[in-house]
Amino acid sequence: MHRRQVLAALSTLPWLGCERRRTPGAAEGEPPVTSSQELSTSPTGVAPDGAAAPAGNAAAQGTMPAIFAAHGAPVLLDDAAWVDELRRWAVSLPRPRAVLMVSAHWEQRPTTLGAVTPVPLVYDFYGFPERYYQTQYAAPGAPDLAARVRSLLHEKRIAVADDPTRGLDHGAYVPLVAMYPAADIPVLQLSMPALDPGELFALGRALAPLRHEGVLVFGSGFLTHNMAFALRRGTPAWAHEFDEWAATSLQRADIDALLDFQVRAPAARTALPTWEHYAPLLVALGATADTAPRVTFPITGFWMDGAFTKRSVQWS
Repeated sequence: MHRRQVLAALSTLPWLGCERRRTPGAAEGEPPVTSSQELSTSPTGVAPDGAAAPAGNAAAQGTMPAIFAAHGAPVLLDDAAWVDELRRWAVSLPRPRAVLMVSAHWEQRPTTLGAVTPVPLVYDFYGFPERYYQTQYAAPGAPDLAARVRSLLHEKRIAVADDPTRGLDHGAYVPLVAMYPAADIPVLQLSMPALDPGELFALGRALAPLRHEGVLVFGSGFLTHNMAFALRRGTPAWAHEFDEWAATSLQRADIDALLDFQVRAPAARTALPTWEHYAPLLVALGATADTAPRVTFPITGFWMDGAFTKRSVQWS
């Protein structure tokens, strides 16, 4: 089954309670043009009072953690338990001055900085019920962070470009809606230059100083991502094996193994037939490599008891 067909099927599962509507004037399967000028979490199933309490502790002091979160599909925001896990995680973190987001859904060479002023979100999915195209996340832009990232990358002779029209894709905004629903923290998205483990790790190392400046380096992806198993109930043995290998390798800070996962990890080709969802992990890993961080897993388990591990990582 094609990836788009699988995602569309996920969006119509009974527990989601939704059906596809076509927007007047929009082509079937294409998202309507929307604005990100207002935050509205109610269409996504996130409790509307969720923004009342500020997420995170007081303004960041010392070194910020770096994180990697399993982001799910847009339908994650209808999974109340998962949203609650993400919200609780955010509350436990120091409140960041800004978020630097690296999503599985933006690969562009050279490394590119997204919009630094509010622009529409990127609804990079097809065939979903209309309400998923109405999700908004009007976080402030982060022009100062963009300038700092540009400077850090130039210091390491890493080429960098700008795309002032590029909004946050679903790999970026879905976890942010759950974690920081008030949309009051500046966010900058950064592209991955290529699916090259060493290059992604080096990118993260170049960004490491940001952790001392109140910036949350945030990788968003999935440690297992095989769409052929998206609608199958039960967690296969290979998913457990890869998930456990990743946890052990992360706790041991076995950087060589994590970079060479396609050879060293059990069932790597099955867990990740394509590995763009694993890639943001390597950027976050690189951002912590010059320290000896404590590794924890704020969220674990498998989405809908299937093949997609929800394991998320915090280096602090």
